[in-house]
Amino acid sequence: MLHSMPKEDSYRHKGLRKKLIEQLREKGITDEVVLQAIDAVPRHFFLDTAFENRAYEDKAFPITAGQTISQPYTVAYQTQLLEIKKFDKVLEVGTGSSYQACVLGEIGVQLFTIERQKALYDYINKFFFLSKYPNIKRFYGDGFEGLPSFAPFDKIIITCGAPFIPPKLIEQMKPGGIMIIPVGEGDTQKMLRITKDKNGTIEEKELGIFSFVPMLEGKNNNV
Repeated sequence: MLHSMPKEDSYRHKGLRKKLIEQLREKGITDEVVLQAIDAVPRHFFLDTAFENRAYEDKAFPITAGQTISQPYTVAYQTQLLEIKKFDKVLEVGTGSSYQACVLGEIGVQLFTIERQKALYDYINKFFFLSKYPNIKRFYGDGFEGLPSFAPFDKIIITCGAPFIPPKLIEQMKPGGIMIIPVGEGDTQKMLRITKDKNGTIEEKELGIFSFVPMLEGKNNNV
């Protein structure tokens, strides 16, 4: 469990974020809305103070419940692939640290995010920074089930490595919707961009190899 999280966003932190944004540009992130959102969200708030000096490295770091906060490039890349528009209704599977959720919240989407780890869900409930984003709704549940009572969604983002494409999430996509999901078992996954046309026809496009913690079925109530 993380014990202490920073709450001050200093000039130094802001300067480190500017450097991170330049790195993301060099790596091919071109969506200025996404870059502005990452620049506006203090990543060091999401990490234990032990990692504060490294928070703006383009790396993943461990958080509680055996999970990780994703590499900034991965967050930027997945978000860019979603082609987010303000007020889009978005489902996120895998709240984790809530960093990806806050980047989406900063863009102005209506976000519904699911976390299966009860310890992490409860911990993030107390996270002061989330109060900035009333447009983020959080749920404890099984990501494979999605949120049928809130469907359909314009966009769906999965932030963990799925063993397969969950059929219930495909059902919860709007016609014209986009899903970004890393698929594969083992150490690496293929990033897929799935689109659904107005007739319900599904198309998949493969977009590189990434490494995520596994997407697991059910809920985990272990503390």
